[in-house]
Amino acid sequence: MPEASKMKKPDVKLVLLGDMNVGKTSLLHRYTERKFKDTISTVGGAFFLKQWGPYNISIWDTAGREQFHGLGSMYCRGAAAVILTYDVTNWQSLCELEERFLSLTDTANHDCIYAIVGNKVDLTDPKAQLCQDSDVASEDRTECEEERTEPQVPSACPTPPASPASLSGVTVQKQVTPEDAAALYVRILRYKGLEEKNSLPAEKMCFETSAKTGYNVDNLFEALFDLVLPSILRKRNENQESPTVDLEECRGGSNKKAKSGCC
Repeated sequence: MPEASKMKKPDVKLVLLGDMNVGKTSLLHRYTERKFKDTISTVGGAFFLKQWGPYNISIWDTAGREQFHGLGSMYCRGAAAVILTYDVTNWQSLCELEERFLSLTDTANHDCIYAIVGNKVDLTDPKAQLCQDSDVASEDRTECEEERTEPQVPSACPTPPASPASLSGVTVQKQVTPEDAAALYVRILRYKGLEEKNSLPAEKMCFETSAKTGYNVDNLFEALFDLVLPSILRKRNENQESPTVDLEECRGGSNKKAKSGCC
């Protein structure tokens, strides 16, 4: 299998979790391909191998549909970081992170890092409406303008939403605030049995992004890559201390010794 032998082995794994339609796949496309894509719901899971300096990082995109829920724990196995993603205009998508997806992370590494990411912030925050990537700015600007001409219908929410923002005369309500995300992060630490004072602060691990415009997407992934670097170095050090035994070389060596003994 010459093709398989040439494949790069990941040094560390990141996993995207969250309900369907929160924009997990779009976030991954925005970061890896530098553009926004209208995507269909992910079936099962998919991954992208990102080279970051001398390191290889696998980023796993998982399905948010209920029928694929059982696969989540398998994809999280051995993860060094988990990106729990919600839609800032949909309060229920934040609730689902705690109710459905948090337990899937039990198979992640014991020192796994958790980021809480609110996507689609371009719908509620004017500063996130400007396209970020200069190489595709003109293309995205057209898409942004087309998007704003269509009425945005906020999701049903049992909790009073935050103050609305106006997009070309269309009112879109922000249902999840940064404070809500920070509170969830604290509850995740408690669920994991971690002390808040000894963990990364919520303000460092909670992000608001827009896959549509690219707002804060690079900051999200680059920040996580920096944080998982110790895990990468530790793993490489362990591999050096316990190198993999090449069975073919062992067989070849034993044959040579046997022949020399006979002669």
